[in-house]
Amino acid sequence: MAGGLDILHIEDDSRTASDLQQLVRATGDRITWEANGADGLRRAGIGDFDVIILDRMLPDIDGLTVVKRMRESGIGTPVLMLSALGRTIDRAEGLDAGADDYLAKPFEATELLARLRALHRRAAGHAHSAVIIHGAFECHVKARTAFRGSKHLALSPKEFELFRYLMENAGEVVTREMLLRDVWKMSFDPQTNVVDVNIGRLRRKLEDGFNSPALETIWGTGYRLLDGK
Repeated sequence: MAGGLDILHIEDDSRTASDLQQLVRATGDRITWEANGADGLRRAGIGDFDVIILDRMLPDIDGLTVVKRMRESGIGTPVLMLSALGRTIDRAEGLDAGADDYLAKPFEATELLARLRALHRRAAGHAHSAVIIHGAFECHVKARTAFRGSKHLALSPKEFELFRYLMENAGEVVTREMLLRDVWKMSFDPQTNVVDVNIGRLRRKLEDGFNSPALETIWGTGYRLLDGK
């Protein structure tokens, strides 16, 4: 990849496809459009894409079937599913079918781009780095230790997993849905405050003894890990 992402977009609505092409190309990424599930599935099998944007409602093969067939045929490219169906059960169906992320329409352009880059980072193996560094923070993956500057952060196993995930997506907004799916391995929202409670505990440990904040709350969206300097 010579700068930017190579994206496959499977979408039957030409207006939506055109709008997304303009958005993506303005960021220096490259996008290939296929207008139906069959052609999209074929292109996914022969192309070398970083991420795939897949519409759920397609005229020939629905998006759930498309992503299932991708996974059955060994195509592991990260898939972001787009749909006007945004209920919890709809998101769960998309993720269970094999999508890596699910975004309901209408969506904010910045959130779409952030999610695409987060998917690509994880797929590119950044999550498997022995040491992840972001500003003053260090996450030693194999040793399962965390530091802010020279201070060791005593984190519980779940707090470490949460910290590691935030480090893998450092600087980007991480949504509550993403945390439930990737840290707690839930494909549905249990309607509990488990994320908020654990974020609160982690924030206190990251910020104890320091004057600058570690986490930024993006109200109504999620959280962003700051550089801690």
